[in-house]
Amino acid sequence: MTRADEIEYARVRGISVPVTKQNPYSTDENLWGRSIECGILEDPWEEPPEDAYSLTRSGAGCPDLPAYLELTFDAGVPTEVNLVSMPLTELIHSVATIAGVHGVGRIDMIENRLVGIKSREIYEAPAAVVLHAAHRELEALVTPRDLIRLKRELSVKYADLVYNGLWFTPTRQAIDAFVSTMQPQVTGQVRLRLFKGECRVVGRRSPYALYDHSLATYDAGDTFDRTAAVGFIKLWGLPVETVARQSALLQARPGSQATIGASLADATARPAAAIHTRSAIVADWVGL
Repeated sequence: MTRADEIEYARVRGISVPVTKQNPYSTDENLWGRSIECGILEDPWEEPPEDAYSLTRSGAGCPDLPAYLELTFDAGVPTEVNLVSMPLTELIHSVATIAGVHGVGRIDMIENRLVGIKSREIYEAPAAVVLHAAHRELEALVTPRDLIRLKRELSVKYADLVYNGLWFTPTRQAIDAFVSTMQPQVTGQVRLRLFKGECRVVGRRSPYALYDHSLATYDAGDTFDRTAAVGFIKLWGLPVETVARQSALLQARPGSQATIGASLADATARPAAAIHTRSAIVADWVGL
């Protein structure tokens, strides 16, 4: 049955469904947000109409002044909104309400389904967008570069596992165990600015921050020893310098592409008179 057939089937039998032929969206909703598809949304060229959304406002309907949220995290878990402590479920609802009023949380994307079909999906996830942005920024502040990059690579694998229904697998459990070792230091505050659909991190701090002002500043109080850069540059560039030196020797060998090219260039650059002289010699030799 098509979606229209299903709607008609329910109407004839007096079954109440929250869709009509004019508004045939297929939606799923939970604490984290809503997914919307079907109807005009099946054309990836068409802009989603406003009636597809219910948790977020359009930019035109948002307040003309931004809202600022300060989120507190303890070992990777959000615990406070604007210094008000609350249970996680209540916190997600609160963040979703504030972010939705300011138009934050709309996602319009092309998905790759497990069976190979591409589909156009619309999501409303105001709390998820805000909390992910805040957690990601705080994590970057307290985590070494190589570790944060590894975690982001594994995040793609983790997302695939969840999307493909492989939650109850050793791989998912192993990734969870890895990520859990990073979370104790993900403690601190993140300040975000919400304005007409934009969610932007504008401040972050943590007692475990790896950011050191005395090393990063360009002003007085700079403690970074710049004389160390000379040796670092020499050592860091040594492999490249070695390869370049060997490449130069290789290019100078007879028969190399470089020497052949140079010979051809030299031949084409000789005066025309020399070419005529060679032609005359050849002609004389063959008796012309």
